[in-house]
Amino acid sequence: MDMPLPVTADAPIFDPRGFRLSPFEAELTARAREFGARILAPRAARWDREASFPTDNYDDMRREGWLGICIPRADGGMGADFRAYCLAAAEFGRYCGATALTWNMHVCSTLWTGLLTDDLEMDAATRALHHDRRKLHYANILERGAVFSQPFSEGGAAAAGTVAFGTTATPVEGGFRINGKKIFASLSGHADCYGILCTEVQGEAKLSRRDTLYLAIPKDAPGVSVEGEWDPLGMRGTVSRNLIFKDVFVPESAALMPPGLYFQAASRWPHMFMTLTPTYMGLAQAAYDFTVRYLRGEQPGTPPVKRRMYPTKQIAVAEMRIMLEQTKALWFQAISEAGPDPSKEQMLRALAAQNTVMENANALAAKAVRTCGGQAMLKTLPLERIYRDSRCGSLMLPWTAELCVDRIGRDALYEKGEAD
Repeated sequence: MDMPLPVTADAPIFDPRGFRLSPFEAELTARAREFGARILAPRAARWDREASFPTDNYDDMRREGWLGICIPRADGGMGADFRAYCLAAAEFGRYCGATALTWNMHVCSTLWTGLLTDDLEMDAATRALHHDRRKLHYANILERGAVFSQPFSEGGAAAAGTVAFGTTATPVEGGFRINGKKIFASLSGHADCYGILCTEVQGEAKLSRRDTLYLAIPKDAPGVSVEGEWDPLGMRGTVSRNLIFKDVFVPESAALMPPGLYFQAASRWPHMFMTLTPTYMGLAQAAYDFTVRYLRGEQPGTPPVKRRMYPTKQIAVAEMRIMLEQTKALWFQAISEAGPDPSKEQMLRALAAQNTVMENANALAAKAVRTCGGQAMLKTLPLERIYRDSRCGSLMLPWTAELCVDRIGRDALYEKGEAD
């Protein structure tokens, strides 16, 4: 973290002085912005066009230490906390949505096993065992360059947190036997390990969310397969094909969290589910950035023709700026409040921020297309990709835009235990 920073032309999404960033956050986001402009932006069109995984980006991220952003410094990582990671990830999303979104899946395997579990309750022996196991997990990333994924969806209500995961872990001698299927599984076929949320089978008892396990399954473990095509509207570089697990054995040491800790985290550290939003915060900024460059005649790939003198364009940019600032302010407040046992007001704010970012990213991109005109729809320019990528955010579990609205309305009107 001591190398001099190359110069980048882009202003930070969150001005360090205006948002009172720490020196560490200011430096980290500056590095993320430089990396995004240098590495991610020039390649983004390729992953989108081919619907191929950004392997080259991950090679560069591995070399420059980004795979360990949330691994503590004492263990060899960058030592970013929740907010610092979110701010850096927003800068990544500004330049390549697919890379930022898949990187988030990897980073969560270190964020959840590190900062989150440190805030949760467990006995001394369990904590000591977890610390030993996560050191191995961190070493696998930092020393061997392992990339992790984190598929949630199964096609039902499990990913929304209302029922138990259908993917099961049956206890057997020395470990677990995994069976199930994950859909929209980003990094399928490209992650070295799949961080799978599954339900431990407790004899004949009904499957329970309280028995959720978080297990690392190597991609080459017998019984693991990838199926289906991947040709979506947006986020094409995530390569989110189906993952199948057929009698896959993993040892007890594959547990990334102790039993019961995921359920405790989901209940007590709910901001953990906001880590999808930085990508879309970055896309919102990218849509605005493109519009300003285009109207000033400064967008690469277009003639140097100024369109900024027209009142209709000025009004559109003003409306975009207002929406962008509203989105940034709410989101920044929400990620700044992240931690265990949030108050009701903090929880409502987190849900509002999630909904706002996911909806406004696409609203800004749509406004940008309309304001810039026909050329903006060309696939030779990034705005068309930003528009399609941003459309995906409001659909993403566990906090889709619709679920956020549903929870906000209910939780604002009812206190715990109340019913009509």
